[in-house]
Amino acid sequence: MKKLIIARKFSQILFLGLFVYIVWSTTYPLNSIISPKVLFKLDPLIMFFTAISVRQCIEGIVLSILVAIFALIFGRYFCGWICPVGTSVDIAAMVNKRNLILSDGLNNNVKKPKYYILFIVSFLAILGFQAAWILDPIVIFARFLSLSFIPGATFVIDKTFIFAIKNFELYGGFYDFYRSLNDNLLGIKIQFFVNSGISLSIFLAIVLIPIIIPRLWCRTLCPLGALFGIFSKISVFKRAVEKCTDCKNCYNICRMQAINKDLSYIKSECVLCMDCVYSCPTKGTSFKFDYKNKLVNTGKGKGTISRRDFLFLLLISLPSLGFSNKNDKKFSYKAIEVIRPPGVKNEELFLKTCVRCGNCMKVCITNGLQPTLLKSGVEGLWTPQLVPEIGYCEYNCTLCGEVCPTKAIPELRSAQKKKEKLGLAIIDESICFPHSQNKQCIVCEEHCPISDKAIKLKNKITAEGEMIMLPYVDKDLCVGCGICQNKCPARPGRAIKVKGKL
Repeated sequence: MKKLIIARKFSQILFLGLFVYIVWSTTYPLNSIISPKVLFKLDPLIMFFTAISVRQCIEGIVLSILVAIFALIFGRYFCGWICPVGTSVDIAAMVNKRNLILSDGLNNNVKKPKYYILFIVSFLAILGFQAAWILDPIVIFARFLSLSFIPGATFVIDKTFIFAIKNFELYGGFYDFYRSLNDNLLGIKIQFFVNSGISLSIFLAIVLIPIIIPRLWCRTLCPLGALFGIFSKISVFKRAVEKCTDCKNCYNICRMQAINKDLSYIKSECVLCMDCVYSCPTKGTSFKFDYKNKLVNTGKGKGTISRRDFLFLLLISLPSLGFSNKNDKKFSYKAIEVIRPPGVKNEELFLKTCVRCGNCMKVCITNGLQPTLLKSGVEGLWTPQLVPEIGYCEYNCTLCGEVCPTKAIPELRSAQKKKEKLGLAIIDESICFPHSQNKQCIVCEEHCPISDKAIKLKNKITAEGEMIMLPYVDKDLCVGCGICQNKCPARPGRAIKVKGKL
């Protein structure tokens, strides 16, 4: 009985379900038994390089250190037993049972790019530029769930229930069940995110391409896999082979092609899937602890980069010095007009610590937090911004700070958050009904959540002798929550808009 393979598959499905549950439950009222931050604290790539880029220890880094310590013992166990992207790739690969096997030389070259990527990410982190999020599998998976999969699934589930209730009059217990889903699973609002198609396309490319070449992403581009590969160099849990008949079953079945044609073993590529153990006709393959300080025979594919490759990487990394030069006008962090979440005061620090995971956008109860593309520059890609026309910043809400794994968004108390300025509302008098058309409208003033009203009214007598109230903004009281812009009835453009801090 293939006990180890069954255990591995059980572990993969368990953690995949757990990760989906964690992200899906990142919604109001945030009553999940597991903190949404845990998913990213398990990720050494994100935690280590974020800490390096900001030059300080990050809360929760201890958990990622434990994950790394286990990698020093077991090698790339995370890739084969825990990683949700790896599991998704394996599930997709079930469509095609025939592995496309690369030549040893090509396989050796294919696995190098992930080390190049890890080197560049490390180099940039030392310079103070956090780029680990770009190809980190945990971030990609979480962002796909938050921005694409869960909104789509929620929409389908919600509309299905509404259709059944309305057309088949399924009230009573069925309707109560639907209401409980809204409270615990679907959330209070069906969310929509701009650029969700991009996040979906990235994930599908990662998952579907390996149908042809198994685990191509894991072999070639994954920087987290490269980090675990380096840790595995000194791991004590190793593959041992006895009674080899040269049948090459292990070579043909290995999804990572960690076994060369000469049957040498590339330790840094092995994800402990255990397929080779059960494919061996003599039962001569096993994994066991070997505490002897010796290198495993790696044959042609050494799993490392050469001195020439290292010098090449150093050379191509030099242009990144521009990103760390704060006095360089072209590449320096600059004040931008995007409206950041509450508590974000330092744009440079925010860009270094934000890992673009999507937690804050997923938990936003008004759906106002949306991902940016290039509006805040290349360095601001996928960072959250408030888009008031979609949703405003709820005055009493502090959820975005509560779910941020790196505290890029500070965790604020309600009283403190109410004083945080996100931006400033500005009235366009050429569009505003009272100002431009002498029509009575005080919607913005009515919805302003501040007790003393940041939007005030002054009286005006029209030529016809009628008195109307003109709204104006008290700059000292306005916090830029955006509810005025969200509720403004003027169309197509809103008469009042919030500008980010400059």
